[in-house]
Amino acid sequence: LLLPDDIRPQDAAAVLLKGLTAWALLFEVRPLQAGETILVWAPVGGVGSLLVPWAASLGARVIAVTSTEAKAEKAKALGASDVIIGYEGVADRVKELTGGRGVDVAYDSVGRISAEESLNSLRPAGWFVTYGNASGPVEPIPPGRLAQGGSLVMTRPTLFHFIPDADSLARGASLLFSALKSGTIHADIGQRFPLSEAAKAHEAIESGTTTGATVLVP
Repeated sequence: LLLPDDIRPQDAAAVLLKGLTAWALLFEVRPLQAGETILVWAPVGGVGSLLVPWAASLGARVIAVTSTEAKAEKAKALGASDVIIGYEGVADRVKELTGGRGVDVAYDSVGRISAEESLNSLRPAGWFVTYGNASGPVEPIPPGRLAQGGSLVMTRPTLFHFIPDADSLARGASLLFSALKSGTIHADIGQRFPLSEAAKAHEAIESGTTTGATVLVP
């Protein structure tokens, strides 16, 4: 993979994996259409903070779910139309915000504690895209549950299945770098460490005191 001349290596390092994940979710797993409404959990996390503005730029209405007022404000700044604070009663709030219809797609990186709320937030034939397990693995969901919910679709994508070769990787990276260059998404680099201080960088990440991406600089 060759970086375009106008993309800084540090920015590429900060967004490449997360950004390709967002690309796969929006363009490959279930291509998002303008005018659709989506639910995004953890909207200011690594993938979420790219998913929200990118989806909004495609013409989607983004309803975000987060845990605090501060994160809610950041989610709105990223492009969320509405933000639900707290993980209880999410589906009820989604139905209120959508006039009882539900969302077209729920992008859920939280996992075990949010799966049922995601399913209950969907419109008939909506998509439950579970791509992370922050609260633990999603418990088994029988096919009948999807039928009862309105012929729902559930998928658990893994990025590397969508970039099996150089051509697909280049295609995804091209869209990612275009979004980065246009300002649709941003590389949120919170801290930089010299490569010689890699151990300190790991300690900082493990301490939970970092914000944004941590980049090692040669």
